[in-house]
Amino acid sequence: MKCMFCGCTESKVIDSRSTDEGRTIRRRRECMQCGRRFTTYETIETTPVLVIKNDGTRQAFEPNKIKNGIIKACEKRPVSMLKIEKLVDDIKREVYNSLEQEISSKRIGEMVMDGLRGIDEVAYVRYASVYRQFTDISSFMRELESLMQHKDQKQQKKQPE
Repeated sequence: MKCMFCGCTESKVIDSRSTDEGRTIRRRRECMQCGRRFTTYETIETTPVLVIKNDGTRQAFEPNKIKNGIIKACEKRPVSMLKIEKLVDDIKREVYNSLEQEISSKRIGEMVMDGLRGIDEVAYVRYASVYRQFTDISSFMRELESLMQHKDQKQQKKQPE
C-alpha cells in the first residue's frame, strides 16, 4: 500500500477491524519511511449482475427494489423486518452465487414468491397478483389453488406415517 504522504510502498498494519457487517476490513497502517499513519479499507469486489426484464432490456441488479416489493406485499401483515431482510439476503446470495452475469426478472420473481410462500400466505398472494398480473378472477383462483396444494403437500410431509 502506497503512503499518501511520502509515496513509500512499505507500510505495516497496526490494527485491523471488520466493518460493514464483515464485508469490509478497515486497516490502520504506519509508513515505514515517514512514520505517519493512514487508514485503508479492503472490500470484496463483486461483478455486476444484470437483470433481463420481460421486454428484453437489461438493468443492474438492485436488491433494494426486491426489498421494496416485499415490504409492499407484507404491508399490514405480521411479518418482521428481520424476516424481510433475511429473504432479501437469501435472494441476493442465490443471485451472486449463481456466478451468472445475467438473470431474468422472472427467475428473481419466482425466488421472491418461493420465499414469501413460507413467510406469509397473504403477502405471497399480494405479490403474486402483481407479479403474475392477474387479469381475471379465474387466474387468481388458480394461484390460490396452487398455494393450497403446496400447503397440503407440506402438511402431509410433516405427518408421521
